[in-house]
Amino acid sequence: MLIGSILRAKGSEVMTVSPDATVRELLAQLAEHNIGAVVVSSDGTTIAGIVSERDVVRRLHDRGPEVLDATVSSIMTTEVRTVGPNANVDDLRRTMTTHRFRHVPVVDAGRLVGIVSIGDVVKSAIEELETERASLVDYLHR
Repeated sequence: MLIGSILRAKGSEVMTVSPDATVRELLAQLAEHNIGAVVVSSDGTTIAGIVSERDVVRRLHDRGPEVLDATVSSIMTTEVRTVGPNANVDDLRRTMTTHRFRHVPVVDAGRLVGIVSIGDVVKSAIEELETERASLVDYLHR
């Protein structure tokens, strides 16, 4: 299965936040949209970084509550792994597991076109297994 298949099923809407937004504003966005990470972008199509709930928790631990008034750019991850829509989901699952990250922006022709979470990847694996199981059961009952 390809990453593009996941995006077709879930949609390609990506929440972004400005690098100049405060961490407090970021938290409001995460809560409002019930998401775990946001792509940091000045224009909604290029990627400056990514910031997750984990980033916020770790910076709160390191810096204390004053981090809430800091900018998102001060806590974001700047080395962002991305994937294209034609990438294989199984390869991405292994990469996400090995490197312990949960969200990967999808980029096509240099533009942000979606985001895939580990939940999306696991869901696609389960769907594939269910399809294979149904095919095997059908084959055995012929």
